[in-house]
Amino acid sequence: MAKILCIEDDAELLRILSEELSDAGHNVLEATDGSIGLEMIVGHKPDLVISDISMPSMNGYVLLKTLRDKHPEFAEMPFLFLSALADRDHIIDGLDLGADDYLTKPIDYDMLSARVDARLRQADRMLCKKQEETAKLVETFEKIGANIAEPRDCDLAWK
Repeated sequence: MAKILCIEDDAELLRILSEELSDAGHNVLEATDGSIGLEMIVGHKPDLVISDISMPSMNGYVLLKTLRDKHPEFAEMPFLFLSALADRDHIIDGLDLGADDYLTKPIDYDMLSARVDARLRQADRMLCKKQEETAKLVETFEKIGANIAEPRDCDLAWK
């Protein structure tokens, strides 16, 4: 079960979105604007964020830019925009800013579910690769450390 943060200022849409994701087996957190969303990301470390763009206090663009610039520990966390701003330029702007995906309203819940699942699988693959690389690095350092710990005939090396 993934922990998903939904950031949406429309209360009814947030409720429906949360229900859909909960019914799909996810643990859903809710925020009504970008400022609250940022606090929740830092405090709850969700597996994925779905955010509206047009919101009071802090819009989705500012939220994502702040997250990417000031919180590098969340660089690999999937971030999806869900917005009524559906023209090509808005979608490109969102993706250029660093969003991993961009869905438009009205919401196609089957598409949303498929995109969420795909992004979560991608994040899992990245995490597994990172863990494998870390294990290899630890193994290499352990070998180097073992070699350093072995006594050497240093006098011969200097002659």
